[in-house]
Amino acid sequence: MSREMQALIFDCDGVLVDTERDGHREAFNHAFADHELNTVWSVERYGELLTTGGGKERMRRHFDETGWPVPESQRDQLIASLHRAKTAYFMELIASGKLPLRPGVQRMVDAALDAGLKVAVCSTSNERAVETVVRVMLGEDRADKIAIFAGDVVARKKPDPAIYTLAATTLGLDPAACVVVEDSHIGLNAAKSAGMRCIVTKSTYTEDEDFTGADRIVSDLDAGIDLALCQSLTQSEEATCH
Repeated sequence: MSREMQALIFDCDGVLVDTERDGHREAFNHAFADHELNTVWSVERYGELLTTGGGKERMRRHFDETGWPVPESQRDQLIASLHRAKTAYFMELIASGKLPLRPGVQRMVDAALDAGLKVAVCSTSNERAVETVVRVMLGEDRADKIAIFAGDVVARKKPDPAIYTLAATTLGLDPAACVVVEDSHIGLNAAKSAGMRCIVTKSTYTEDEDFTGADRIVSDLDAGIDLALCQSLTQSEEATCH
């Protein structure tokens, strides 16, 4: 069935801004140091942990694998405190403007808004952090027109499709008429499981991941991606991997 495109939806980290290695990882390490923990995530270790969606979930996985610094009764409190500190550091970094938008992001956001399409960001990151990225990097005018679904707004994180399903339901969208931009196989699986089309823009940590099932795989959005191509994806019967 041919469908007119209704929405362009972005992941945040690695898609809007390549934040993982020099943004989130550094913020986690600051938080660990502030809490006097003997924990430092190397570039390689953080890459391993990225196969788990969500910052709180990554910390739980890490401590499950390496040993917890506190008794079980204090674990929830520790994770919450670490995540608050990490988020504060991360937002300071974003507010500094040191991490630029990835190529093509602003162009595609403007094209979608000009065409009257819905634009949204769906991320497993903390909601305030995602809002900061959107407002600082895209500006207040654009941010006011972008719906954000992030953090603990759903109980199950990517690769579960819950956050994309919530976006479609909340915004009144036909999932098959939505095009998602992701950078990881976790995000790709979430988008496809929600019944949406998905373009993958490879990022620092995802270069070698398996993106079977993606509708397009590119280095960034300036590598041949425009609104006409996105519109054609929603009008095709099946997704084709390129």
